[in-house]
Amino acid sequence: MNAESPDPIPIPAEIAWDADGLVPAIVQDAETGAVLMMAWMDEPALRKTIATGFTHFYSRSRKRSWKKGESSGHVQHVESIAVDCDADVLLIRARQEGAACHEGYRSCFFRLVQPDGSLEIQGAPVFDPKAVYGP
Repeated sequence: MNAESPDPIPIPAEIAWDADGLVPAIVQDAETGAVLMMAWMDEPALRKTIATGFTHFYSRSRKRSWKKGESSGHVQHVESIAVDCDADVLLIRARQEGAACHEGYRSCFFRLVQPDGSLEIQGAPVFDPKAVYGP
């Protein structure tokens, strides 16, 4: 790091990153307590989240960090970040703008498992994903 670069944002040394340098992050609605989504964070994503107050994650398929809402505009304003007892999961309480799910639902957990093994959709989409992300 050169002398002009600011010090990196501190993060807890106790975080138990997995073999790929990732930690699961559960995002919970700060107002309702509903679980909105789960995504992976690498160290740069966690630092960006702390520094900006908006959630950033690591995409395993795209092999890069991304800001929640960078395509849709449906950002998450971070209220707090907690670490579980084993320090291997993060819980982020956030205020969600729009929807958390790329399929247009407020929460990624919009399908309930039924006794017969089928999935029942709960609620209605907040936005049309084709209009936001294309066909």
